[in-house]
Amino acid sequence: MLDDLKYIHQKDGQDALGIAQKQWQQLQYKFELPELTFPVDNIVYAGMGGSALAALISQTWPSYRLPFEVVRGYELPVYVSYKSLCIIASYSGNTEETIECFNQAKAQNAHILVITSGGKLQELAQVNNYPVALIPNVEQPRFAAFYMLKAIVTILEKVGLVASEGAEYSLQETGQFLQKAGQSWLPTVATANNQAKQIAQELMGKSIVIYSGPKLFPAAYKWKISFNENAKHIAWCNQLPEANHNEILGWTEQPVQKPYAVIDLRSSLDHPRIKKRFEVTERLLSGKRPTAIVINTQGESLLEQMLWAINLGDFVSIYLALLNGLNPTPVELIEKLKKAMNE
Repeated sequence: MLDDLKYIHQKDGQDALGIAQKQWQQLQYKFELPELTFPVDNIVYAGMGGSALAALISQTWPSYRLPFEVVRGYELPVYVSYKSLCIIASYSGNTEETIECFNQAKAQNAHILVITSGGKLQELAQVNNYPVALIPNVEQPRFAAFYMLKAIVTILEKVGLVASEGAEYSLQETGQFLQKAGQSWLPTVATANNQAKQIAQELMGKSIVIYSGPKLFPAAYKWKISFNENAKHIAWCNQLPEANHNEILGWTEQPVQKPYAVIDLRSSLDHPRIKKRFEVTERLLSGKRPTAIVINTQGESLLEQMLWAINLGDFVSIYLALLNGLNPTPVELIEKLKKAMNE
C-alpha cells in the first residue's frame, strides 16, 4: 500500500508528505525583527500544542542563560513582572489560552514578544506596539514546528539570552543536513529501503508508547503529537529515568495481553546511565511488553539528532495515517471542540 503512489496521492490530498519533505526549508527562513535590548530576570513562553513544541526543544537546545518556563494553559506564573520576558506564541493567533496569557503579561507590564501567523494575537500585538515574528502560512500548526523554533531562537539570540553561540546559523546548517537525511523517507523510496514506512507498518493497530532520555524528550513528545493528529492514532510518551521510578511496573501485570508498540528514541549523546537504563529496562521487561523498536538518532550534534528524529516521526505518522486509510492533514474533532467552547 505504501508503495502505491496513486493511493498516496488520493489519501494525502493536502500533501502532508510534501510538507514533511520540505520542512528543512523552514530553518532557512529569515525573521525580520527590530533590535531588542532590555534587561530581564526570567523568560516565560506561553503556547499550546505544536506552538509549545518549539519552546520545549529550545530548553534542550540551545538552552538559555536565564530561568525559562513553558506555560501550556490559561495562567502565567505569579512571578511574572516588568522584569520578565514573555513570548506569546500561537500559530493561528486565536488560541484562547494563549490570548489569556497575553492579557496577563500586559497587565504585569512584562516585556512581550509575539510569534504568530496572524489572527487576534497579531492584532493585539500591533495595537500595543509589541514586536511580532510572523510565521508563514502552512496547512496546520503542527507543520510549522521548525518555523516556530527558528523564531524563538532568533528572538532570544537578539536579546543575548541564548547559551549556545551561533544558534541561528546552526539551525540553517542543520537544515542542509535534514534535506539529505530525509531523502530515504520519501514516498518514491520502496518500503524495503524506507525506514519510515517500515516503522509505520510495525505500528498498525497498536497503541503506541514512545520513550526517550531527557535530551530527546521534545522529539518523543512531537512523535506523540504527530501520531495523534496525523494518524488519528492514540500514543503516549515518557522519558527515562522518570519512567523507571513508576511506569516500568505498569508493564508487568495488567492487562496481560498488551496490544502496544514501544518505541525507544536513543541518542549517542545520552548520559551513560540513561543508555544503561534503556538496556536494563528492555531486559527486565522481556516477555512482559512488546520488544521496543529502537531508533538510534542520526547526526553529530544534539540539534541534528533532535530535528532528525522529529522529521522521521512526521514521515512515520503520515505513513501510519495512510495505512489507517485516512487523510493526515484535517483535525476535524479539534475544530469541533473549539467551536463548542465558543457556544
